[in-house]
Amino acid sequence: MRQYIIRRLLQMIPVLIGISLLVFFVLAMAPGDAVTSINPHATAEQRAELRHKMHLDQPKIVQYGYWVKGVIHGDLGESYFYKQPVSKVMNNFIWNSFYLALASSIASILIAIPIGVISATKQYSFFDSFFTIFALIGTSIPTFFFGLLLIKWFAVDSIIFPVSGMYSPGSTATGIPKFLDCMYHMFLPFVVLTFSSVAGIMRYMRSSMLEVIRQDYIRTARAKGLREKVVIYRHALKNALIPVITLLGFWIPGLFSGAIVTEQIFSWPGIGPVQVIATNGRDYPLLMAITMLLAILTLLGNLIADVAYAVVDPRIRLK
Repeated sequence: MRQYIIRRLLQMIPVLIGISLLVFFVLAMAPGDAVTSINPHATAEQRAELRHKMHLDQPKIVQYGYWVKGVIHGDLGESYFYKQPVSKVMNNFIWNSFYLALASSIASILIAIPIGVISATKQYSFFDSFFTIFALIGTSIPTFFFGLLLIKWFAVDSIIFPVSGMYSPGSTATGIPKFLDCMYHMFLPFVVLTFSSVAGIMRYMRSSMLEVIRQDYIRTARAKGLREKVVIYRHALKNALIPVITLLGFWIPGLFSGAIVTEQIFSWPGIGPVQVIATNGRDYPLLMAITMLLAILTLLGNLIADVAYAVVDPRIRLK
C-alpha cells in the first residue's frame, strides 16, 4: 500500500507539469492581456512599462519559466485585481467556500446513503417512489432557480433568514456568537447545495445497491439464516459503496473550488466569485494558482478513491 501511494504521488509530478503548461498557454492565447484590464486608460508608454515589469513582452515560454521559478520559491505572484499576493487572496476566500462545501458534503452523505439503501431494499414502495420523485426534482431544478426561490420564501416574504453575506453587517461578535451568526447566514446556501447533492448521491446509491443485492453471495448469506440487517449493512453495503466512492473522490476539489452559482446568488464571500472576477479581469496569476490547486486536489481525490476501493472491497488489491 505504501509503495503504491508513493508511486502514484511521483506519477503526479509530470502530470502537474503538463497541466501547468497547458493551462498557462491556453490563458496566454486569450485575446488582449492583463495590462489593458488593469488600467484601460493608461498611455502607450505606461502600458509598455507595465508589460516589461510583468514580463509580458517576453516569449510565452520565458513567461512560463518566470512563473515556475516563482512557484519553486513559494511565490505565486501578485493578483492584478486585488493588488495582493495570490496566496493571501486565496487564503482570504477559499476557506469560506471550504466551510460551506464541507458542511454540505457531510450532510449529503449522511442523508443520501441511508435513503439510497432503504429505497433499494424497499423497491417500489411508497418510500422508494417518494424519494425517486425527490431525486428527479433535485437533479432537474436549476441551482440558481432554487436559490432564488429560497431567498423569496425565507428572506423576502418571511424574513426568517438573511438574503446574503456571511455575517451580519457591522457585527463585532467573536467566539460562539460569531459562529452562530455564520451558521445563520450559511443556512440557505447550505440547503441549496445539499438538496442537489443528496438527489445525485441517492440515485447512485440506490442503483448500486439494487445491483448488489441481486448477486449470488447475497442470496447465499440469506440462505445461511443471517439477519436481513447483517446481510445488507455488513455484506452488501461495502460493495455498493464503490460507485459512490468514485463520485466522492471528485468532491475533494469541489470542497475548495467553490459553488460559483450558489455563492454568487447569496453573495457568499467564497472562491467561486473570485474565479469569475479573475477570469473577467484576466488575472492570470490568480487563475493559474486556482487551477493548479484544483488539479492537485483532483489527482489526490482519485488517489484517495483508489485506496478506498481496497478498503471496502477485499477483492481489490493495490500493487
